[in-house]
Amino acid sequence: MKGKRFWLLGGDLRQEKLAGLLREDGHTVHTYALGESGPGLEEAARADCVVLPLPVCGADGALNAPMGERRYPLEEVLAQLRPGPFLCGGMVSAQTQALAARYGLTIHDYFRREELAIANAVPTAEGAVQIALEEMGVTLHGAAVLVLGYGRVGKLTAHRMAALGARVTVAARGCEALAWARAYGHGACPLDGLEEGLGRWDLVVNTIPSRVLDRPRLALLREGCLVIDLASKPGGVDFQGAAELGTRCVWALSLPGKVAPISAGAALRDTIYNMLGECG
Repeated sequence: MKGKRFWLLGGDLRQEKLAGLLREDGHTVHTYALGESGPGLEEAARADCVVLPLPVCGADGALNAPMGERRYPLEEVLAQLRPGPFLCGGMVSAQTQALAARYGLTIHDYFRREELAIANAVPTAEGAVQIALEEMGVTLHGAAVLVLGYGRVGKLTAHRMAALGARVTVAARGCEALAWARAYGHGACPLDGLEEGLGRWDLVVNTIPSRVLDRPRLALLREGCLVIDLASKPGGVDFQGAAELGTRCVWALSLPGKVAPISAGAALRDTIYNMLGECG
């Protein structure tokens, strides 16, 4: 796939790296709200593909553009686009789709693609290891680690921490997930019985995007236990409760773009290529 015209609107380091990778592949690439001035968005009508960031917008209704020069209201951005180019973005909410529809646009959500989810789970798990090593003050070797959830991120996080010598236990809802955890040599316990033994962990890593570590459960953790929340918003930890209890918590959002932007950009490129190929 060569010679296409891409426009990248907003985003973080992974979009910046994506732009470079697309240029290396022989495409023409323009960026907007990505740390540099360029042509106006009216030129994006000639693109083959317009790429919005992950997530497309924040709670304030603006384009997710931390590297941009100003705030970019999402409606202002969408109003300047035209139907025709393949338009894609990540974590596209129903409100964002409805807003796009006002202008005759459909946003294809690359974050729903399984290949991207798997690829992003790798730097997320490795980022969790990095945070643990920086924050715990002890080695992972021999540490008692509890991983909440055994989806893509939970599996890879448990595997990598166990490879470094941690004593890993997985807490999950499904019997199948617990069976797989045991098959890979981890301890396993049902999420409903989480309270039992919560005081014996050196590290708790949450991957479940719902409130599983509320204040009563946080109060059961041992002094000095580190909590890393890898779940997307709204997260799985009562952070206000943790602050009141003095529990050390790190909410590690968007780790792929922070710890491995080149790998994250490559995964995004490959996924977009797949989507373009399927659309003919």
